[in-house]
Amino acid sequence: MKILIIGGSGTISTAVTARLTLQADTEVFVLNRGNRNEELSLVCEKEAARLGLAVKPPAFVKGDSKDEEDLKKIVDSLLSKGERFDAVADFIAFTKEDVERDVRVFRDKIRQYIFIGSASAYHKPLGDYRITEGTSLANPFWKYSRDKIACEDFLMNVYRTEDFPVTIVRPSHTYGERSVPLGLHGAKGSWQVVRRMIEGKPVIIHGDGTSLWTMTHNRDFARAFCGLVCNAKAIGEAVQITGDESLTWNQIYGCIASAVGVPLKAVHISSEFLTLAGKLPVSGTPVYDFEGTLIGDKANTVVFDNTKLKRLVNGFYSEIRFEDGVKKTVRNILSHPELQSADPDFDLWCDKLIEARNRTLDFLKA
Repeated sequence: MKILIIGGSGTISTAVTARLTLQADTEVFVLNRGNRNEELSLVCEKEAARLGLAVKPPAFVKGDSKDEEDLKKIVDSLLSKGERFDAVADFIAFTKEDVERDVRVFRDKIRQYIFIGSASAYHKPLGDYRITEGTSLANPFWKYSRDKIACEDFLMNVYRTEDFPVTIVRPSHTYGERSVPLGLHGAKGSWQVVRRMIEGKPVIIHGDGTSLWTMTHNRDFARAFCGLVCNAKAIGEAVQITGDESLTWNQIYGCIASAVGVPLKAVHISSEFLTLAGKLPVSGTPVYDFEGTLIGDKANTVVFDNTKLKRLVNGFYSEIRFEDGVKKTVRNILSHPELQSADPDFDLWCDKLIEARNRTLDFLKA
């Protein structure tokens, strides 16, 4: 099989690429700008060692997939006359213009095109907390989600009218070993929240922390994804890939604190208030746009029904419990200082918000 990965260095795509390279009789090409390919090669080596298999790194192709002419030249150089890619997965297609370009370039040159959608596209507010692929798509709170919906609409139309062989994959909150997954963090990622835990400071949890959420380890995602690659039954289908656990946000933050080795000091603040407060600069701190990520996504209780995925991928189930996966993530981050991006602005914002909340409580108690 000949497979092209566009992107390949993100949380999801790194794990997928590493898994695909270990499949027999598979050539994997990774097209990107080459900024993190050395790191990707190390991930491939690590995954091969973990599974006791020989290392078979992907072939890296440097280029700009957003440049249509450049992309056409690269595709033609990788294919012999009359040859096709068995699958192309574009991990950095975010807008309708991106997928329109891909269709023009790959039409008649592939057997499967895999688009990475998003579970955040499901209708908000949710009519039912149980989500299947048949749940309607609409998210008035987050442009990112609306763009993904527009991509899906276009691709399903070209599948129906032109037989373009599309498979849509919808991930939810997927994490790896480079970053701790959270409900709320600043512009520089989640480390500052973990640092607050280590320093014994309180951390903010949106809502009352009892809504349900699903975390998916990227290795589990990759196993499921690879089962959809070159799977004829997946053509023309949308498939969500998530973990099987449903955890409250209190449990999620509790697992993280336990992994760090400290008690959780949680402060609960409503998602609506956090969204409003994020739009107001506090003592010179930046403005944060939490409307999409909270109101349009994480503030909602979600339980994913993965029946369709299990049917298409021979009874697939997720193997890595969040409690176990996040321990490995924390250990990896603590042993790699380069993954510890300090965010003093967000730290100050949290302090100010918690202080204001406590003053209000003191006033009401007086």
